[in-house]
Amino acid sequence: MDIIKILTEEFSVREEQAKNVVALLDDGKTVPFIARYRKELTGALDDQTIRRMALRLQALRNLEAKKEEVRTAIANKNALTEEISQAIANAMTQVEIEDIYRPFKEKRRTRGSVAREKGLTPLAELILEQRLDLIPEEEAKAYISEEKEILNTETALQGAMDIIAEQIADNANIRLQMRDLYQRFGTLICSVTDKAKEEAEQEKSAIYQNYFEYEKLVPRMAGHQILAIHRGEKEGYLKVSITASEIMIEKICTKSYLKNQSPSAELVRIAGLDSAKRLIIPSIIREVRNALYETACTNAIKVFAENLKQLLMQPPLKNTVTLGFDPGYKNGCKLAVVDGIGKVLDTGIIYPTFSQKKKQEGAEFVTSLVNQYHIQAIAIGNGTASRESESFIAELLPKFSHKVSYMVISEAGASVYSASELAAEEFPEFDVSLRSAVSIARRLQDPLAELVKIDPKAIGVGQYQHDMPKNDLQTALNGVVEECVNHVGVDLNTASVSLLSHIAGITNTVAKNIVAYREENGAFQNRKELLKVSKLGAKTFEQCAGFLRISGGNQPLDNTAVHPESYTVAQALLQKFNYSLEDASSGKLTDFAETVRKAGADTLAKELNIGVYTLKDMTAELQKPARDPRDLLPPPLMRSGDIMQLSDLKAGMQLVGTVRNIVDFGCFVDIGVHEDGLVHISQICDKYIKNPLEVVKVGDVVSVTVLDIDMKRKRIALTMKNQK
Repeated sequence: MDIIKILTEEFSVREEQAKNVVALLDDGKTVPFIARYRKELTGALDDQTIRRMALRLQALRNLEAKKEEVRTAIANKNALTEEISQAIANAMTQVEIEDIYRPFKEKRRTRGSVAREKGLTPLAELILEQRLDLIPEEEAKAYISEEKEILNTETALQGAMDIIAEQIADNANIRLQMRDLYQRFGTLICSVTDKAKEEAEQEKSAIYQNYFEYEKLVPRMAGHQILAIHRGEKEGYLKVSITASEIMIEKICTKSYLKNQSPSAELVRIAGLDSAKRLIIPSIIREVRNALYETACTNAIKVFAENLKQLLMQPPLKNTVTLGFDPGYKNGCKLAVVDGIGKVLDTGIIYPTFSQKKKQEGAEFVTSLVNQYHIQAIAIGNGTASRESESFIAELLPKFSHKVSYMVISEAGASVYSASELAAEEFPEFDVSLRSAVSIARRLQDPLAELVKIDPKAIGVGQYQHDMPKNDLQTALNGVVEECVNHVGVDLNTASVSLLSHIAGITNTVAKNIVAYREENGAFQNRKELLKVSKLGAKTFEQCAGFLRISGGNQPLDNTAVHPESYTVAQALLQKFNYSLEDASSGKLTDFAETVRKAGADTLAKELNIGVYTLKDMTAELQKPARDPRDLLPPPLMRSGDIMQLSDLKAGMQLVGTVRNIVDFGCFVDIGVHEDGLVHISQICDKYIKNPLEVVKVGDVVSVTVLDIDMKRKRIALTMKNQK
């Protein structure tokens, strides 16, 4: 198997690109480093492509290992022929290899193996010959034996047919055809269970009501339907089966074995049908359903990963003093004031839902905090008592001495973080609830820096995430976090252990060592100082240095994404146009990219002995040092007016909202009421789209029109079509 060729074809890249990516990965280079600093070798492939190539490379190597394992196992049985060896070489999936190995695999005791032990194999072979002059019943008489418990011809013939049935079931080509039949023309059927009937009035049972009487062709099943059915069956509310044409099933299982109209042929036909019903179809249905589930999970993980990426890359609310407001009833609302860089300035608890007196006391306390610290933004958690808390804040806004706006923030994962060891280390003086208020405030200020502290699965921007294969989901989401953190870069002198541990090449241990070094020796003055950190050697330094920023150090280039390996070239580039490092750090190179373009990028690259991609990246960094790619995105939608209740909504009402979550059947939009509205995929735009991600992403501010309000189920149907 030519792995490089496969990668070249599957990813539509040149052979040289595929070879270089594989070589870099094998050399221990991280994906962010390869994508950012080895563009000449990869042809500027992005993080996501390189990451997918890395996963595919591992899968192909696992496949090669499996092939060798099966080849050796068959050879050890002295059964490896040139034909089998070639079939193994041509196999492209684990399933194909398993089909090839199936006849040689040690099986548990079966009806066929029992028949072979009783010496009925010759009779089975005679029947398969289907000689016109052979009468099976007569031949079977010779195998009657009380000792072997073959008491009559019927028992002997049944044993022979069991052997034939297993032979048919072990035929790789038949299994391939049967699998294809069920995948392309099978019908998935759902029916209601007794448990669902008994719990008909319960909300959990009602979730699966759409599938109580349900039929759909297998290839037309949507991912969210497959996942819903999988969960419904797992919870005992649905019975699921897949059917296919019985005529086609019989044809597939008998066509290659039937030779004529002899008396033996009917026995072969019956054995073929038995093989299909008893041995082939159950396992094929399992395989098809597993394939459906795996495909649905793969697509759901992609959506989850893309949603997470957009959430992490939301623009920060920089240099803004923020009040974190964690709503609650019995235990009150927890407050935390944080300054423009996330440092906690003050905390408190109010009880605005207890009584009018307590509400007034809470209002006075919040007002005093707003005035004392000149709070500009309030982040309100969307959990219990969120609606009452939002109303409370909305009433106060006009009474503040300066403009203050607020935003309702998703609390997903906040409780997980608040109770974690990490939170305890960060805020040992605060209890769990106050840590949550701090986290809510910081989520508004810098989503990326705060959300990396939480297990990505707990952030809640996908669908059916608890049903996903844990390892696959974790790998994909960790890759997204790594990509986002390295794309933005982090301040070496302020970054938390959580943030640093996602930088290319840095482990959690090294991240802790960096923070410990910083606390003991003060702020880093340059990137080279990293080499003094325990367990951070030259190899790790190469991987991580370009993604770590130092502001106000003794090397201006340390506050850019220019890699230390290119500092000499960067200085030579500046000198060529009579600029200094100080000019770059002071922001004087506003037209530097245009200057380089006019001079000719290709010519300059040759002169400086670097690649064109490296030159362009370097130019962009020198023109705008310390740039944050998130600054180019629209700012978050802050609210400063009256809030609406679900009852305030009317069909036809036009609103502006923020996309909070995307699933394969649409997107959920926060329009300022407690419940997010659903824009079905058919209502996102006028053209046909396969996936909402083609048009929208998490964090987008969109115009919507209310289509329908279901007060009982608290559901809002929205459309994005024909918005003015």
